Parts: sequence; C-alpha cells; structure tokens
Amino acid sequence: ASCPFGCQCSARVVQCSDLGLVSVPQAIPKDARLLDLQNNKITEIKQDDFKGLNKLYALYLVNNLISKVHPKAFAPLSSLDKLYISHNQLTEVPGSMPSSLVELRIHENNIKKIPKDAFSGMKRLHALEMGGNPLQSTGIEVGAFEGLERLVYVRVSDSKLARIPKDLPNSIQELHLEHNQITALEQEDLIRYPLIHRLGLSYNQIKVIQNGSLETCPHLRELHLDSNVLTQVPPGLAFLKHLQVVYLHSNKIAAVKSDDFCSKGASPKRVLYSGISLFDNPVNYWDVPPSAFRCVASRSAVQFSQNFRK
Repeated sequence: ASCPFGCQCSARVVQCSDLGLVSVPQAIPKDARLLDLQNNKITEIKQDDFKGLNKLYALYLVNNLISKVHPKAFAPLSSLDKLYISHNQLTEVPGSMPSSLVELRIHENNIKKIPKDAFSGMKRLHALEMGGNPLQSTGIEVGAFEGLERLVYVRVSDSKLARIPKDLPNSIQELHLEHNQITALEQEDLIRYPLIHRLGLSYNQIKVIQNGSLETCPHLRELHLDSNVLTQVPPGLAFLKHLQVVYLHSNKIAAVKSDDFCSKGASPKRVLYSGISLFDNPVNYWDVPPSAFRCVASRSAVQFSQNFRK
C-alpha cells in the first residue's frame, strides 16, 4: 500500500507530524482512519487534499500555518468524527465541514466572527473548542450555533467576551468562558442553559452576581469563579441541590455569612460540598462562623490558606 514520503503508515494510521511539510502530502492511503499532520508548515488546504478519504475518522492539523481552507476541502470526509485545526491562522470558520463531526477544535486562531449558520448541518457535534480567537461579544452573530442540538461541551475562553453568549444551544452541560472580560452575571444570562453542570468563569472581571442568576442552573455541580473581583459569596449557592465544588479563591471577599453556602433550616442539598476554595481573599477563617460549613463533607474540603494541603 502507498504511504506518503517521510510519513509512517500502520494499521490505517498515517503519521506525518513534525516533518516540515508545506502542503498536505499526496498518496494518502484511501482506507486511512487517522491522519496526523500536526506541527508542520502547511499554509493552505486545497480542494482535493482529502479526496477519497471517506473512511477517515480523525484529522489532526494542529499547529500549522493554515490561513486558507478551500470551501469544499472537507466535503469528502463523510466519516470524520474529530477535526482538530487549532493553533493555525484561520480568520473564519471553515466551510463544508462534515455533518458527521462529533468534536471540533478551532481554538487559537484569528477568527473574529462566527456568522449565522456557521455550523449548520452539524447535528452530531458534541464538543466545540473555540477559545483564543479575538471574537469579542459582537463577533458571535445571532443564529451562529443554530442546529447544534447535541452540543454538550463548549469552551470559548480567552476571546475578549464581555458577557455570556446568549445564543448557545440549550443542550450544553459544560461551559468554559475563562480569561474573558465578563464583569457581571445577570439573571437572564444562564436562563437558556438549564442543563449546565460545570461552569468555568475563572479569570474574568466579575464583580456582581445578581440574585437568582445561578438558580436557573439547578444541575450545577461545579462552579469556578476564582480570580475575579467578587466582594461576597455569590447569592443562591445554598439552593443548588447538586453543587459540590466552588472555586472562589483570588477574589475580594471580605466576609462569609452563616447561610452563604448552606441554607437555613432543612437543607435542600442532595450532596455535601466536597471542595470550597477561599484562599487569597481578605476574609480570615477565624472570622467565619463554623456553622457556615455545616453542609460540607469535611473540614479539609474548605481551603483558606494558599499553603494548606489536604
């Protein structure tokens, strides 16, 4: 069977990474399942680069210099499950991506806009990584995520967002928006996403969390709000039945009240907290009433000082 020059081919895996390639090699075996072209110097994906590779399951194009993708280049890849094209120089979401895709990684590019229907037809997409693009909140058009009805994991970190995107599919369960410029969490911000169980908002500039804004996510298990500018524990935590892990370190929290984490009277909680981080805040642990942690699994689950080890 053929194997492109310099590459290694075995068991339907074609390994062409780190070869200094400037274009996609010819003579890729037609029965290939995985094609690895990472860490090369490919600048462009041409129309026929992947012709006939209808058995390909995974395509790795990470860390090249790709700035141009022919609008029909990915069309032949009718079995493609994973497309990793992060760390390139794309300025737009590539066209004609296979509807078979389950996982798409396009983070660390130069994409400024996600237009309406950018992912149309991708009904199977499960995970979308698109952080590290200079999107800003205005760059995500209304209807950009239309049709992604199975999407459960989204990461749009480090993208200069000023607020939580309003338009994501309501199927999402895990949302990562770290390293953005979000300043507040308002009541309607998460109302579309009732299934979220993990929410990452670390390294933003969040100062205010409105009453009731977290309760719209009743399944929340893990909440990361470290490295923001919160002056108090977010309201409503005590009513989140499934919440187990809360990162609040590196904020400006000056006091913790008795009912911040655990509700008064009969607890609605189904699980105990397994981790609460409060280190690097002005609050001292000796100023916190011990009853504040009455619904925490053990004392060691609460981290106050940075050098504290379980």
